Amino acid sequence: MDDSAIARIADLRPSPPLDLGSVVDQLCTANSTLVRHSDRVPCAEPLPSRDVVHGVVESLRSVLFPGFFGTAEIKPETLRFHLGHTLDRVERELQLQVRRSLAFACVQRGETEECTRECDTRARAITDRFLAQLPAIQHLLGTDVCAAYEGDPAATSPDEAIFSYPGILAVTNYRVAHALHVLGVPVLPRVITEQAHSITGIDIHPGAAIGESFFIDHGTGVVVGETCILGDRVRIYQGVTLGAKSFPLDKDGNPIKGIPRHPILEDDVIVYSGATILGRVTIGKGSMIGGNVWLTRSVPPDSRILNQPPRLDSFQDGGGI
Repeated sequence: MDDSAIARIADLRPSPPLDLGSVVDQLCTANSTLVRHSDRVPCAEPLPSRDVVHGVVESLRSVLFPGFFGTAEIKPETLRFHLGHTLDRVERELQLQVRRSLAFACVQRGETEECTRECDTRARAITDRFLAQLPAIQHLLGTDVCAAYEGDPAATSPDEAIFSYPGILAVTNYRVAHALHVLGVPVLPRVITEQAHSITGIDIHPGAAIGESFFIDHGTGVVVGETCILGDRVRIYQGVTLGAKSFPLDKDGNPIKGIPRHPILEDDVIVYSGATILGRVTIGKGSMIGGNVWLTRSVPPDSRILNQPPRLDSFQDGGGI
């Protein structure tokens, strides 16, 4: 019998019984940074549910694009019922998740359980204000869909863009998340945009400000940073990064958060695939940034920024060496 066979037999010998209680105790140890305790801030229990938030977003997608998503078969005579029924459920589910996210922020700030009543009141007000913005969000998404159809020769119809384009999915999540972000909701906006990021590879921070008729073609690898400002009719392609050049540090050596550090793209700017634009620079109206360009300075309106064309070298008879 060879050594490998002996080892396999040894693996099958009975081992000491598992002390499951010991495993549980170690996972629940009080010094673990990943354990939350109910005696910290009662209003912070339980946490928001990512699954519920994702479900709310899908319900909102069926409201913003009625007839395209969801299981209901929409007819003109049932449209009002469908929208009302869906939004009634969204209102209740979203309000609870907003409340939990506000409470989560309370514990991050070290506040006491007195925040409970404030969280309830704020959650109701935020949810009402958010739902009131849905027609405006729908209008913006309509311009995004038209931009996708008009900007992509391969698009057969706006309906195809709604159904299948990753850019439309990512921008829909972004527009919902941005509205919640502006209303001061913590955590949930990032949950919403990161859901789209995981599905499409498009990473748009909910804090970015993006105008109408925004089109992301193909999309994989696109990054739009937190403090970006994009004007109307901006078009970007796969692999584009609109990022920060550096991170100013405070006296303790930690990055200073919230300061403007990402690019501004004015109206009608096009950024082609693989381009990287870093820092608080301004790309002037009507400019075109070519593929694979690395840019860390502002450019005036109507600029054309391109890489040097490839060079053809000849190596005949040792030439070019």
